[in-house]
Amino acid sequence: MPKMKTKSGVKKRFKITASGKIKHGVAGKRHRLISHNSKYIRQNRGTEVLAKADTARVHAWAPYGLK
Repeated sequence: MPKMKTKSGVKKRFKITASGKIKHGVAGKRHRLISHNSKYIRQNRGTEVLAKADTARVHAWAPYGLK
C-alpha cells in the first residue's frame, strides 16, 4: 500500500504543538489594515491555536504529522 500524502497547503499553514494542538496564523493581516483599528491589529498579532472542531480535519490532511 502506498503512503498517503500530506496536503501541501497544510504543510505551509500549520504547525503541530507537542501536546497535539495545531497553531495557525491569524487571518486578516495582509492588506487593508488602515480600515482596522489598533486593537484589532494588536490582538491578531502572531499565531493562534486552531479551534477543536477543526483539528480533526487538519490531522486527516496531515496523516503522519508535520515536521
